[in-house]
Amino acid sequence: MYDDEELSQIREAKASWEAETLDPTLDRHGERSERFATVSNREVDRLYTPDDVADLDYEEDLGFPGEPPYTRGVYPTMYRGRTWTMRQFAGFGTAEETNERFHYLIDEGQTGLSTAFDMPSLMGIDSDDKMS
Repeated sequence: MYDDEELSQIREAKASWEAETLDPTLDRHGERSERFATVSNREVDRLYTPDDVADLDYEEDLGFPGEPPYTRGVYPTMYRGRTWTMRQFAGFGTAEETNERFHYLIDEGQTGLSTAFDMPSLMGIDSDDKMS
């Protein structure tokens, strides 16, 4: 995608942006948090550039929609062919009762089920932790 010279120019431009634009803003205002992460607790960098994907193997690492590794979605046409689904998001009693309910819904024609765990578990925190 980018040759070494282009990547070098992007690195230089990023360093210039950090020094001239970002650092003065951070000095004046700071940020809301020291660390930003996804719901899966994967850290999110402040900025991504082509340098971050310079070693990317397109077919192996990114792929095409509807094919492994599914980074571009599970359907080849994605939402051009299928609309978003709307689901209720709720738990249902015990694990056994939830299993029974899900089997009933599937038998009745439901094609998508969503399960809600307790909020700490949903956020990746041990639900027995005192902070929970």
